[in-house]
Amino acid sequence: MSDRESTLVVVKPDAVRRGLVGDILRRFETKGFVIERLQLITMSKAQAQDFYSVHRSKPFFSELVNFISSGPVVGAVISGKDAIATVRRMVGATKSWEAAAGTIRGDFGLGLTDNTIHASDSLESFEKEQSVFFRKAAG
Repeated sequence: MSDRESTLVVVKPDAVRRGLVGDILRRFETKGFVIERLQLITMSKAQAQDFYSVHRSKPFFSELVNFISSGPVVGAVISGKDAIATVRRMVGATKSWEAAAGTIRGDFGLGLTDNTIHASDSLESFEKEQSVFFRKAAG
């Protein structure tokens, strides 16, 4: 079994607005990961609801959906050795103020929702999230 795997990161609207896409993606490339797929989109509300469906029953679901669909986002499929766990460590804690310096959220995040980046937390999440993110628009 190979330890090479893929994961999805989504640079959120706050980071896109602040011009941080290159700085964020560069960190993964510097670490030795390969960007396999890259796309700039603005998620529809329905797509955002599907993307965050695991959180549907939680009180912050609407806030997540509204924020991720509030402007352009950049999604990237990144691959490399132990990509899921390593990328999650590089991203840092969800609450930006708790994220360690040197992590993406610790260095760039401004809050809880506006924490600059989403990263898949498991292979199952990656498979579902990338299929939602890169889904062809109907019509």
